[in-house]
Parts: sequence; structure tokens; C-alpha cells
Amino acid sequence: MGKVMAVCTSPEKGTVKTNVHQGRFIENHGIQGDAHAGDWHRQVSLLSYERVVEFNQRGGCVKDGDFGENLLVSGFDFKALPVGTIFQCGEVVLEMTQVGKKCHQHCEIFHRVGDCIMPREGVFARVLHGGVIREGDELVITSQPVPLGTEG
Repeated sequence: MGKVMAVCTSPEKGTVKTNVHQGRFIENHGIQGDAHAGDWHRQVSLLSYERVVEFNQRGGCVKDGDFGENLLVSGFDFKALPVGTIFQCGEVVLEMTQVGKKCHQHCEIFHRVGDCIMPREGVFARVLHGGVIREGDELVITSQPVPLGTEG
């Protein structure tokens, strides 16, 4: 079980996101008003709150949304979960579609600190069912794919 610590959006791609404290998630689209929403597999990005805390303890000095994450969630090590994991938060249902991403240009955080955790720690999802997510809401895993070779 996880807890939503921040809900972040940005009106333009290539900019940091701002914590807007709640967001309307639209089925097969993403978060209303977020530049990365659309008809593709990376509609919503999620990042572990604990990884951000660790990064800041090493001198990162980042705030909610600086990595471009939509949802900052405590209680999950997202990169350890398999693609296809289904999350639910209230009415909202998300399917994890990708772990990490290639960073073609080093971001401002990388230039400032020499590291950025989003390419290896962040995950992406598509919205299967819409609704509203607010800070403090509970996020749960409702299903995970069975790894190949372990079917019963």
C-alpha cells in the first residue's frame, strides 16, 4: 500500500512540474492539464517518495515535481515492480507500462548534482479508468502479471 505525497503537472513539455495537490485523471489520456497527457503509453509518471528523500539526503535539493513526476508516492519501490502491474487509487486505475526512460539530454538536476533518478527509478502508466487523485490518497496494487515460467 502506498500514499500519494504529491500530484504534479506542467502545462509545457520540458519544464518541471508543480504540485497541484489533486488531479483529474482521464481514461486513455492522463492528467487533465498536463503536457504529457495524450494517447500513448506514458500518460502518467510515478516516482517513489523514498528515492527522492534519499536523493535529497545526498545534496539533491529537489522539490515535488522537479523530476517531472506526476505522482510522488510513498511505500513503493516502483522500479522493482513488473510492467503490467495494476494500481488503484479511489476510482482511478493505472496500468504500469514502462520502467525508466532514456534521458537524451541531461536535465537541470543532472547538471547541478551530477545525477538524476528519474531515468532509472521513475515508471510510467496509462489510465484505464478515470477519476480524481488527491494528496494523502491511498494507492494499492490490485494485480501483477505472473512472471514467465511460474504459471501454476
